Amino acid sequence: MVREDSVAVRFSLIGIALLVLGLFIVLPLATVFMEAFRKGIGFFWEALSDPVAIAAIQLTLLTAAIAVPLNCVFGVVAAWALTKFRFPGRSLIITLIDLPFSVSPVIAGLIYILMFGRQGYFGPWLMENDIKIIFAVPGIVIATVFVTFPFVARELIPLMQEQGTEEEEAAISLGASGLRTFWHVTLPNIKWGLLYGVLLCNARAMGEFGAVSVVSGHIRGLTNTMPLHIEILYNEYDFVAAFAVASLLALLALVTLVLKGLLEWKMAEGKKA
Repeated sequence: MVREDSVAVRFSLIGIALLVLGLFIVLPLATVFMEAFRKGIGFFWEALSDPVAIAAIQLTLLTAAIAVPLNCVFGVVAAWALTKFRFPGRSLIITLIDLPFSVSPVIAGLIYILMFGRQGYFGPWLMENDIKIIFAVPGIVIATVFVTFPFVARELIPLMQEQGTEEEEAAISLGASGLRTFWHVTLPNIKWGLLYGVLLCNARAMGEFGAVSVVSGHIRGLTNTMPLHIEILYNEYDFVAAFAVASLLALLALVTLVLKGLLEWKMAEGKKA
């Protein structure tokens, strides 16, 4: 027997959900934009056009432009291997993919300091060959790759498990090569899930703070990403400028949510078809 809740109960639950969303998400987000424009659009634009802010924005975009494609390739390869083949250690690999979700980003940054820092395992060799990883762009990219690499794989693995291997096996039995099968059978089937994972990966890459903060060195105009630049501005009591840069990150988050909704709709339509 199916039991329906009363109208009062349903509206109460909806009201509580909307209240929580308003207090903890909508209101803080609106406050960011209000504070960003508190001194007018001129000051807002001045904060974003500052050379140090521009350098932080460029570094953030560069880091995402490197980390996201790497994680995209890794995610597709990992999902393909884990869903199409059975081999010893498969469960261990799945567990390791989830590791960044359970390890604090700060700990991840400290691990890379221990590996590539001046006193780290590879530090003396890196110094001898004049290779800079920690307190430089490579360290920021490596830390960002670590904290974001589960996103694409985690979106594709359940999707490819659900789809099975029948279509690929049929294509191969008809004479298609492995690469041709991937491009014409597998990729069209996973394209929306892949884009969804890439979108989440990009959002996390641009907003990452903990791991990047540890390995960056906070060098103005060189190793500060947007989140780190916001922290410095806020600590210097330049609140309006901090909120101006934060509003740009918030705008990117809103765009991500819109695209996420579109992709979810596309994925739902694909399943119906």
